[in-house]
Amino acid sequence: MLKKLMAALALAGALTVAAQTEARAQQQAYFIQVEAESSLTGARETARSYGDVFDNAASFALGGGWYGIALGPYTQDEAERVLANLQGRGQIPPDSYVQDAGRYDEQVWPPGADRASTMARLDASGSSSSEDALAQALGAAQDGAQDAQDTQQQAARDTAPEPETPEQARASERELTRAEREQLQIALQWAGHYGGRIDAAFGPNTRNAMRSWQQANGYETTGILTTAQRAQVLEQYNSVFDGLGFARHVDDRAGIAMEIPLGVVAFDGYEPPFAKFEPTTDLGARVLLISRPGDRQTLGGLYEIMQTLEIVPLEGERNRSNDGFVLKGANDAIVSHTEVGLADGALKGFTLIWPAGDEARRTRVLARMQESFERRPGVLEAPAALADDPAVDLVAGLRVRQPVRSTSGFFVDRAGRVLTSAAGVQGCARVTLDSEHEAQVVAQDAELGLAVLRPEDALAPRRVAQFRADPPRLRSEVAVAGYSFGGVLGAPTLTFGTLEEMQGLRGEDALKRLTLASQPGDAGGPVLDDAGAVLGMLLPRDDQDNRRLPQDVSFAAKTDEIMAFLRGAGIDARAGGAGGALDPVDLTRVGAEMTVLVSCWD
Repeated sequence: MLKKLMAALALAGALTVAAQTEARAQQQAYFIQVEAESSLTGARETARSYGDVFDNAASFALGGGWYGIALGPYTQDEAERVLANLQGRGQIPPDSYVQDAGRYDEQVWPPGADRASTMARLDASGSSSSEDALAQALGAAQDGAQDAQDTQQQAARDTAPEPETPEQARASERELTRAEREQLQIALQWAGHYGGRIDAAFGPNTRNAMRSWQQANGYETTGILTTAQRAQVLEQYNSVFDGLGFARHVDDRAGIAMEIPLGVVAFDGYEPPFAKFEPTTDLGARVLLISRPGDRQTLGGLYEIMQTLEIVPLEGERNRSNDGFVLKGANDAIVSHTEVGLADGALKGFTLIWPAGDEARRTRVLARMQESFERRPGVLEAPAALADDPAVDLVAGLRVRQPVRSTSGFFVDRAGRVLTSAAGVQGCARVTLDSEHEAQVVAQDAELGLAVLRPEDALAPRRVAQFRADPPRLRSEVAVAGYSFGGVLGAPTLTFGTLEEMQGLRGEDALKRLTLASQPGDAGGPVLDDAGAVLGMLLPRDDQDNRRLPQDVSFAAKTDEIMAFLRGAGIDARAGGAGGALDPVDLTRVGAEMTVLVSCWD
């Protein structure tokens, strides 16, 4: 089969039009990159296997310890045509691509060849074949493919070597390099048979792991793997990458090169600071390359912004240093890993989003991407803004995580504990204060509609509520400080009204009725008198039984009930008498300093 195919390819090369030679000499050389290897030995072996079929196979250093296996050189147009032909016939991997010869450094295969002489082949005789000639050659070669394959299989059976004895296996084992011995331990560890150190020493633990593997795979348990068994161990280890189409991707605009599973994702465009790779299969994997100019301050901003995105679930490790950060997150649907580093005035990194429940593949894919990551010249220009406005629900085309609801609350002691509406924090997976500080519900009374939140980190409130001890006068002016629009405005607003009655519509003693047009986001906010003392806490509107109250009817929990509730929660709330009236500006400042945004997240 190989002789026929080689003859057909030689014929195709002879059909190249000589008149194209001079024009090609003036054009840039291009190659079809078919694979990449992370070791020199592997690159030479892979290139040699392609050289058995293609007379223009070569291997070049790519930098960063990687080597590319390529066919060529060609002109750019011809490289595109040959690529389509070979992929259409299944002769090369589906993720092969056309690469500029300038990306290649030292040539490492064939033996004795060098980069200059290989590039000169394009100038001397053009590329290896035209599209039509190549198609005819491949078609002719495939006619006898099955007969040749049958002959080869029979020859393999006739010449199959006898199985290695333990002595022969141990002798072949002594020929392994340290890296090969370590790789074998890693593969046995991944398969669940080895739990020791990766030290390349085949001691008792490694021998027991080999016996365990042999037993699990139906072999005699000698504790010494034969050459074929070692190959099977490594094949099992690497089978996790089957179908993922890993290939080295070089992005000159982002200034990043790395291996990416291009069999399950494809480049979808730039949305600075991201180069986005979207899923192409039902697996649902996604990749982001991250690139933008910046400094430590920019790094901190990106760290905060990334955590607002839906692709970074809340549960997971958060690790930040002066020169980089790592974000890990997981939920029932996805597992996300983001890492970014700062160097030479540029932030660069990547995000891998993988479906939950596929840890064996995810961890191996992540490790391969981490090992291959390479910073190169180039950086994506920073966007004009990175969503400082809480109302923005997209950052660079990615959806920002939004709370289920946002209401209001206010500080009731110097430790930073907050009184808020019980309904506002009901059923929340997590609660935040001012969108930044995590808080826990430590006390609540559903009947009164009150809840106390304790921040996880110590806070220093600028102002703590002072509750008015003497009863207010009916029809007196009051104001509610609250986040009327759920944090869209970024600061609390004051809504003015009057104290209408010291009970609810049904005579409830625990309520005060207000004539005040409140919004849902105001619930939980403090009701202030004209001197800034707290008269109560605004409760959510209770429209029910197919009845809707007038817009200016609101209710507040009474001060006495609130004080008793806070004492039961171990909080010594401050009380005081009526003071002098404040002008609206000062009253607004008093309300803003004690009021916080309370957000409920799923």
